[in-house]
Amino acid sequence: MQTAASSMDTSGFFGWLHRAEAWLDDKGQGAWIAVMVLGFIFVWPLGLALLAYMIWSNKMICSSKRRKSSGRSFRSSGRMTRSSGNAAFDAYRSDRLQRLEQEQENFEAFLQRLRDARDKAEFDQFMDERAQAAAAPPDEPETRTT
Repeated sequence: MQTAASSMDTSGFFGWLHRAEAWLDDKGQGAWIAVMVLGFIFVWPLGLALLAYMIWSNKMICSSKRRKSSGRSFRSSGRMTRSSGNAAFDAYRSDRLQRLEQEQENFEAFLQRLRDARDKAEFDQFMDERAQAAAAPPDEPETRTT
């Protein structure tokens, strides 16, 4: 037996909204933007409401930012975790992905060390220039003879 709330979710106005949202999610961020622009063109409050919803639900965030902010890697995003049906290939792919992720982490650590070394060199140069300026005798003011 269905309750009134569950029947409202699958039919009627709210069911249509849920189906439309799922359809737009399947089509991607471009579809959301297109619908929002069309909403602004034909009925501007609808476009404004869609923009507010997209910002509120984080649909405006780029997928790379979404992946970085969630802390998930490409491998754990679901695209590469499906089995191909071939156990040897799956083991090879898993091993290769682990090595690539390790190389990526090593490279990012290397870049961070380079940034730190550059920052330290710039700071040391600044401190040397400051020490030289403090050690130099003050310039004597020129006297005018007119």
